[in-house]
Amino acid sequence: MKDINVNRKLNRELRHKKVLRKFHKIDNGLPRLIVTKTNAHIFAQLIDDNKHITIASSSSLQLKLKNGNIENSKKVGEDIAKKAIAKKVKKIHFDCGGSKYHGRISALADAARNAGLKF
Repeated sequence: MKDINVNRKLNRELRHKKVLRKFHKIDNGLPRLIVTKTNAHIFAQLIDDNKHITIASSSSLQLKLKNGNIENSKKVGEDIAKKAIAKKVKKIHFDCGGSKYHGRISALADAARNAGLKF
C-alpha cells in the first residue's frame, strides 16, 4: 500500500516538473494560475514568475466554504478571476500542479475562463 502512494506522489511531481519546464521555455511574461487541491479544500494563486510575487490568491478556506467540491471550486475560480481582472491581468498560463485536468480543477478553470480570464 505504501509503495502505491509513493509512486502516485512521485508521478504527480514528475508531471509538475514537466509542465514547469514547458512554462520556462515559453516565458512570455504571462503570470501563472497555480491550482492546488487537497482532500478538503482547493487553492488558487496567480504568480508573476519574473517579479517573484503573488498577484492574487483565493481558496475555499478564504471564502469560508466548508469543502473543496466542484461547486465551491467554481466559486474559487470566479473569485480569482475577479481579483486578477481588478489587477489588470487577463491572459495567464494555467498550471494544475501535476494534478489531472478533470473534476474540481477543470471546474475552477472553466469558471475562471467564463469570468473573463484567457488561458
